[in-house]
Amino acid sequence: MKHKKIVIAFTTILFIFGFIFGLPNTGETAKDFEVKMVPRNFSELAAMVSPSVVNIRTVKTMKGGGSVYKHFQPGPFKDNDPFNEFFEKFFGDNGPRDFKQRSLGSGFIIDKEGYIVTNNHVVENADKIKVVLSNEKEFDAKIIGRDPYTDIALIKIKPKRDLPSVKIGNSDKLEVGEWVVAIGSPFGLERTVTAGIVSAKGRVIGSGPYDNFIQTDASINPGNSGGPLLNMKGEVIGINTMIIAGGQGIGFAIPVNLAKGIIDQLKNSGEVTRGWLGVTIQDLKGDLAEYYGVQGGEGALVVDVIPGDPADQAGIKPKDVIAEVNGKKIKSSRDLTSIIAGIGVGEKTKVMVLRNGKKKTFTVEVGKRPDKIASSKDIPQKQGDELGIRVSNITPEIAQRFNIKRNTGVMVIGVELNSKAAEAGFQRGDIIIEINRETIKDINEYKKVIKKIKKGKEIAFLVERMNAGLIVIQVEK
Repeated sequence: MKHKKIVIAFTTILFIFGFIFGLPNTGETAKDFEVKMVPRNFSELAAMVSPSVVNIRTVKTMKGGGSVYKHFQPGPFKDNDPFNEFFEKFFGDNGPRDFKQRSLGSGFIIDKEGYIVTNNHVVENADKIKVVLSNEKEFDAKIIGRDPYTDIALIKIKPKRDLPSVKIGNSDKLEVGEWVVAIGSPFGLERTVTAGIVSAKGRVIGSGPYDNFIQTDASINPGNSGGPLLNMKGEVIGINTMIIAGGQGIGFAIPVNLAKGIIDQLKNSGEVTRGWLGVTIQDLKGDLAEYYGVQGGEGALVVDVIPGDPADQAGIKPKDVIAEVNGKKIKSSRDLTSIIAGIGVGEKTKVMVLRNGKKKTFTVEVGKRPDKIASSKDIPQKQGDELGIRVSNITPEIAQRFNIKRNTGVMVIGVELNSKAAEAGFQRGDIIIEINRETIKDINEYKKVIKKIKKGKEIAFLVERMNAGLIVIQVEK
């Protein structure tokens, strides 16, 4: 009995001690908990991965003297310019000569045969690529393939013996606040190790259609580009790719799960092939979501369908809202772009859309995304009426001049100062497609619809705006 009391008392003291000093009660020891909170294996991790991290040195030929000479172009005096003698003396009659620009970057070895992953911008347009290993051995490298859209490149060296390679992790399992380590060559300082945490995931910073960056406060500087971002297991979970000029503690890495398929394609075929529907899309935000009756603003609104492309052949139309692809919900236009890009060319895909609030499913045979997608030209501003706007039919001449693909609707060619239309946000160049859900084909229909709306009533205009897509503008008559 006495022995039992002693055991209970001892257990109680341990419990109180643990409560006061914050020891976990999840079965973890104090040592385990400490390692989780403040990692003690940075040195082990660096020693394990550093041999697989390389320094990349490139030489590029800058035509015509590059940007330095551009600051010294002949002035307004032209042939009589007193500086001409200076330029002729130093550059000769033919102007400046080409010069070599040297730059530095990082990369990491993905297999023993010498394949190395880096950033596209590190090796793009390079005349010579040198790879320096951790043992200071140098190799000439050749480009296997590049993908400018995601800024990923695959290069290769020819080693005489097997090389150490990195382990690839799973960036989807990465959590905000998790410790990460960056290894690279900032400012040419090879195999520099910096540590920090994941500050955010899924960052969109406007660098391209496939933005989905890991943001970290692990110190990243020029020269780190192409180097690995590692989790505490020493696995690559990102490719360090950019910094914000003037920013401190803000770096971005491409998630390795996004890179895996791209690297495989570059290795197998030297190029990246992406799926393509042939639609112009945009997000459903604010009034636009309400106008289409889409709760939560999820989905991608089809602004335009390219004739003859996969979506058009399947029966998808402008103003459809793409809600699902192969049963997977679409949250935004970026979400759709990413999912379709990952589908193989020629693969038959189920696309579910909302059309006038009703669900419709189409089978689309995914096409190949073109290398360059034509961008719309800017619409020059032109100029007023009952609501303060003046409209015009979309004539063949207007369509050709402003690169307008549609032949229905009316174009706003004028907005009166201080008018209801001006206050509501109308701009010259806007194309009115619908009024209160009625399709507007030309000026006659526009006038009829406006005329039958009573004074004081709210009018909802569905408008296509260049470089902004579809928007809803509310005006009180």
